[in-house]
Amino acid sequence: MNQNELYPIFLKASKLNILIVGGGKVGLEKLTFLLKSSPNTKVKVLSENFVPDMIALAQNHDVEIVAGSYDDSFLKDEHIVIAATDDLEVNLQVHADCRERNILVNVADNPDYCDFYMGAIVTKGNIKIAISTNGKSPTMAKRLRQFFEDVIPDEINELTENLSMYRKIIKGSFKEKVEKLNDLTKALISKKE
Repeated sequence: MNQNELYPIFLKASKLNILIVGGGKVGLEKLTFLLKSSPNTKVKVLSENFVPDMIALAQNHDVEIVAGSYDDSFLKDEHIVIAATDDLEVNLQVHADCRERNILVNVADNPDYCDFYMGAIVTKGNIKIAISTNGKSPTMAKRLRQFFEDVIPDEINELTENLSMYRKIIKGSFKEKVEKLNDLTKALISKKE
């Protein structure tokens, strides 16, 4: 049986420089996904042409639109790059240039050329769940996202806020605090009769 060996992390995307190469539908999809999860992210989009929805989305966020052809000078100061053009040769050049500079890169729809995947995300206030299928099935990730959005109550954020306040006022050692929080939250996972 194959195992997903990806290591999930939650990036503070608003503190990173992110470049998307490609202003078409795939680039728009990647930008939309990124901004939905991290609306304050600073993103630069480089392309010779842009779909109108890309321009509109950029105007509503901190997105810089750069009209032009890709060359490796655009990688200066970038932390993460997403290659999303409809030209495989350009995407592979972006990948090679990023690997040479130790920049994390995702080549859209080409898992073999990705350092990371942009999985499905469920967000309910402070709760965020990332779903990965190891690049095998974005459709499965989407369906799981929809399932979790339906079953996780919207009130989960209020519970999280209350637990955060309780955590600040409980007394005792770290171990005692963990035990108290564990006791308090056991009801969340116990089966109802």
